[in-house]
Amino acid sequence: MELTLKKYEVQIIFHAAAYKHVPLVETNPIEGILNNILTTKTVCEISENLNIKEIILLSSDKAVRPTSVMGVTKRISELIFQAFSEKVKKEGHPAVKYSMVRFGNVLGSSGSVVPLFKEQIANGGPISITHPEVTRYFMTITEAAQLVLQAAVLSKGGDLFLLDMGEPIKIVKLAEQMIALSGKAISKG
Repeated sequence: MELTLKKYEVQIIFHAAAYKHVPLVETNPIEGILNNILTTKTVCEISENLNIKEIILLSSDKAVRPTSVMGVTKRISELIFQAFSEKVKKEGHPAVKYSMVRFGNVLGSSGSVVPLFKEQIANGGPISITHPEVTRYFMTITEAAQLVLQAAVLSKGGDLFLLDMGEPIKIVKLAEQMIALSGKAISKG
């Protein structure tokens, strides 16, 4: 990674590399920890070594009071960014600016539940819902990209940017709406 960043003289890093699927990380917690936490630490260290101008972590709303291994790994990633930002401030190292953007679910992304529900509906069900009271915030890919770019412009270092995503939506309600829009009916089992 360091050689690539040097070769292309990278100035800004958008650190989006992470496992974001809760079931994937719950099934493979060690891999989730290695990928989400240790990679974040490595990226921060390399940024510091190379005097990268700015690095932005794409985090998750699941980092707020986390209830899953994935949420915990994203929260720890945020804490790593905050620690590096504090270190920069203490050492007067003005070259690197660490900041974070916290997302809800991005509709149409590989981490979104929407493609999974579409596939499950097309196959005749059932739809996988972990708990009937689970709620999520949703945003479009365009909104997510705009948030990241705004964070890059507005960041002073150590910032955590949050998007006002309105009210959370119950996953069950989303599933019901998708079933209805697909022209199918919910069968009570």
